[in-house]
Amino acid sequence: MAKHVEYSEVDENYLKERQLKRGAAGWLLLAGLGVSYVISGDFAGWNFGLDEGGWGGLLIATVLMAVMYSCMVFGLAEMSSAMPVAGAGYGFARRALGPLGGFATGVAILIEYAIAPAAIAVFIGGYIETLGLFGLTSSWPVFLGCYVIFIGIHLYGVGEALRLMFAITAVAVLALAAFVIGMIPKFSADKLFDIVPDEAAAGASEFLPFGFAGAMAALVYGIWFFLAIEGVPLAAEEARDPKRDMPRGIIAGLAVLVVFAALILLIAPGAAGSSTIATSDNPLPEAVRAAYGGNNALAQVVNYVGLAGLVASFFSIIYAYSRQLFALSRAGYLPRWLSRTGRRKTPYLALLVPGTIGFVLAAATQDGALLINIAVFGATVSYVLLNLSHIVLRVREPDLERPYRTPGGVVTTGIALVLAVAAVIATFLVDRMAAAITAAIFVAAVGYFWFYSRHRLVAAAPEEEFAVIASAEHELDRE
Repeated sequence: MAKHVEYSEVDENYLKERQLKRGAAGWLLLAGLGVSYVISGDFAGWNFGLDEGGWGGLLIATVLMAVMYSCMVFGLAEMSSAMPVAGAGYGFARRALGPLGGFATGVAILIEYAIAPAAIAVFIGGYIETLGLFGLTSSWPVFLGCYVIFIGIHLYGVGEALRLMFAITAVAVLALAAFVIGMIPKFSADKLFDIVPDEAAAGASEFLPFGFAGAMAALVYGIWFFLAIEGVPLAAEEARDPKRDMPRGIIAGLAVLVVFAALILLIAPGAAGSSTIATSDNPLPEAVRAAYGGNNALAQVVNYVGLAGLVASFFSIIYAYSRQLFALSRAGYLPRWLSRTGRRKTPYLALLVPGTIGFVLAAATQDGALLINIAVFGATVSYVLLNLSHIVLRVREPDLERPYRTPGGVVTTGIALVLAVAAVIATFLVDRMAAAITAAIFVAAVGYFWFYSRHRLVAAAPEEEFAVIASAEHELDRE
């Protein structure tokens, strides 16, 4: 039995009341889920890195973050095939780092996924206001509508939700492809470097107009091209064949995202000018207008379909937060009642409670930048712990059955670990307020775990079973 925790008895119906619908997703839907999580980052957000580091700084940051996510995804593919549970990151870290490490990882992921939809709702509201849709002059009805409609679809059923997500994501992908094709004729390498260098910055040049510090700060925005792809393993208990489909789905999803990150980073500023879109809330349509000297059909298409990209990410991340909360509460780390599932095998309370909190945050702050920075800080902390978990499991449990094995082993996730630490530091430098808020949430969560929930865990939860069996085997080996 794990040290410093206690397990309490549950009745025989406990797990029956907490079941997800198995076999709802194959590898293609999982890949679509991964792209759906992230695709809003191609339409907006990444471009603020141009304002922090110039095109060269953002290029360096994006390459480094692409390497980090690629290395980490290979590690996640291995762990999710070996331990296909809804807890995903929490489950992996629980086995590798113990109850506190698992809980800390789960909380970091939950912060990311619970806060990000609130930020995206703010962006959707701003988008709709800018387009003049529905005659709205205030965004809170948009926030409410987003949560009510898309949580409602998730409550109806996971298979239906995943298929609709896939369709919305496909539309957004087509819009990105149309943008790239339409802007290629306007591309000029000179436009990439049109930001005036800050001579006071160390290392400033035409390539790095804000110097080395600017490239470091741009790491936060390089993350936007990939943020949340790590959520694919949360669908493990609803996949058809998780040991095979999880690695294929998450790696295929990342491959699509890497291609679009490269194309958008090169074509958008190269056709419109880095300085033109560096601070834009709507960079792709603005890039089209700048390149073509005014509004046109392509700008309108990208403008409206950009809304589909935001909706896709909002819709899919709701799925992610519900599954992470479901797993943590099913195991007793958070209040158990949050993990109950309904007649259609969806965790209705794990969908509704964070959704209510997210709506209140969006309506009260209407500050998408602050909210997304809180989410990014939670994400980068989880990345450190996830990569560390892979390394620990490889060293401590070399004989664990691994249907998929990470190319390069611990060297690969070691690279991701170093880059994840750099990302945490960069996030702190960019937004200390977001870092402080996230730290306060962590302290409160750890306090709840230490003084209450660690004495009331559920040994029958799949993630705990994995860890308890592994601990017992380790004790037997020592004897």
